[in-house]
Amino acid sequence: MELSLRKACSLGSIPRVPPITRRDLEQRERQFLAPFAQFSGDTRGRVHPEEPPTWRTQFQRDRDRVIHSRAFRRLEYKTQVFLNGTGDHLRTRLTHTMEVAAISRNIARALGLNEDLAETIALAHDLGHSPFGHTGEHRLNQLMKGHGGFEHNQQSLRVVETLERKYPNFAGLNLSWEVREGLAKHDHTFDVPDGTLRSRYYQPSLEAQIANLADEIAYYSHDLDDGLDHRLLDEKKLLAEVSVWASAARAVKRRFGQLPAESRRYYTIRQIIDQQVTDVVETTLSNLAAAGVQNADEVRSNRRPLVSYSIERRRANLDLRKFLYRNLYYNPVVAEPNRRAVRMLGEVFSAFVDQPEEMGQGARKRVAGLGLHRAVCDYVASMTDRYVMQEHRRLFGLPVRS
Repeated sequence: MELSLRKACSLGSIPRVPPITRRDLEQRERQFLAPFAQFSGDTRGRVHPEEPPTWRTQFQRDRDRVIHSRAFRRLEYKTQVFLNGTGDHLRTRLTHTMEVAAISRNIARALGLNEDLAETIALAHDLGHSPFGHTGEHRLNQLMKGHGGFEHNQQSLRVVETLERKYPNFAGLNLSWEVREGLAKHDHTFDVPDGTLRSRYYQPSLEAQIANLADEIAYYSHDLDDGLDHRLLDEKKLLAEVSVWASAARAVKRRFGQLPAESRRYYTIRQIIDQQVTDVVETTLSNLAAAGVQNADEVRSNRRPLVSYSIERRRANLDLRKFLYRNLYYNPVVAEPNRRAVRMLGEVFSAFVDQPEEMGQGARKRVAGLGLHRAVCDYVASMTDRYVMQEHRRLFGLPVRS
């Protein structure tokens, strides 16, 4: 068979298929995506002009730049909920990011939106996250009081705009305006490349709204998974107190009957994700019809987000959130190691403020332009959990104080 195929190709009986170019891909978007999607051919461009890609759309180029960044690779060693390194199967910031990207693509596809843009924003949304999860972020914000504070969404934007250093002609990754808009979701005066302001916009693109909600879907459902795997959560308690879990568990039992514990938990969490995604898709379709938006900029001018849960699902998720805080995030097994680690982070930060010569060369060079505290913050925020610990041992020679 292989020999005959080669012979046929050599004789020219099989027509040569022309390569698919960026222009072909852009045309496909206009043919198949909804009118209110963000088309890659309509991008507002990049801060630093570049030749357009040949075989990829602009957003596909952005996605690849994020994946190949050093900040993305470091996510493997940053805490999601459980301190990094405490379990081989527990999620890290990287695995969480990949799960958010997958959910984002699924929702975008169902709504006829730009999957590449939604995926790229999802992949980049935690690039600026601090070591040691949200407790680390909170501590850095305290340490930066009076110096501009710290917020991981804005830090992700700093990473892609200035801190990554890979290209000869510019700092950062030079991502398209639409990706940076998605990362700057709390900034209401986001600059566009021509210097005008985004102030006339109330919302980012639908794709950015999807990535934001997919983040919530991922961390709630998968924190349940990790908590059960670590035996900090109890299924019976979940059934009694959390309607999101109870509804999914009933659906799994109706379909499969009695299952072994591991399969039952897996399918219940899978069902939770399916129910969340279905609710978001159906609610968003209703919102879009009611708003009557015709293009991506009309989405941006809408005063309320159009990608959302139903009221009932939002209330149920709030109950789930409260349950997770009571039983998982504040559990001493989770909270105590994070507390010690965050104390370590604070001591490393203060040591660098007192002795900036102890920082890496790149961070030292940024002090003059950024100020000491911001340069130290950028340096510490970029670290993995294990590198903070390594630097603490180097600077102090002792374990963190209790």
